[in-house]
Amino acid sequence: MRLCLRRREFIAGLGGAAAWPFAARAQQGDRLRRIGVLMATPADDPESTARTAAFLQTLQELGWTDGRNVRIEMRWGGDAERQRRYAAELVALAPDVILTTGSAGVTPVLEATRTIPVVFVQVTDPVGAGLVESLARPGGNATGFTLFEFSTSGKWVELIKQIAPAVSAWLSCATPPPSPGPVNSPPSSPRHRSWEWSCGRSISAGQRESSAP
Repeated sequence: MRLCLRRREFIAGLGGAAAWPFAARAQQGDRLRRIGVLMATPADDPESTARTAAFLQTLQELGWTDGRNVRIEMRWGGDAERQRRYAAELVALAPDVILTTGSAGVTPVLEATRTIPVVFVQVTDPVGAGLVESLARPGGNATGFTLFEFSTSGKWVELIKQIAPAVSAWLSCATPPPSPGPVNSPPSSPRHRSWEWSCGRSISAGQRESSAP
């Protein structure tokens, strides 16, 4: 199995993921199905436009055509208040499933509903953010795709040690401020316990801040 997929292949897979919750119920009748989509970026963002096009194309390949047997309700991102408003709008439409991007999108959706199935993408640490119970068993009404496999974070440390054997301390930085996921905790391996470990966050231009121990 290839560990790295081309971006278009990955995005295309999202079409199938969003179709899971209602494809299994297709035998219930011919009513128009509805998918809510909450993007984290503006409508004129080129990359998001390409992703949306791939998503719609894959749905069509799976037999779901917007306006024929499914209705796609798109909402494009903005500030936090707009995200919450759009999330509430989509939930009020009672779609069969909601697709969201990033923690900024999925968080307000889960605050608005715990019954409508939610598929998220581009979330760094869904467990640490409290979006799912675990990667193996998400629980609740949300599932999706994460950007990292944090169980490999110990390997990052080993790689640093191989590159620079004299290193005895390292700093983990993240944007936005790090969640309490495995990447922000000291490695549990005995070979790493003598290391000094700090976890910080990136700083905006003009600000100065020391890392937090």
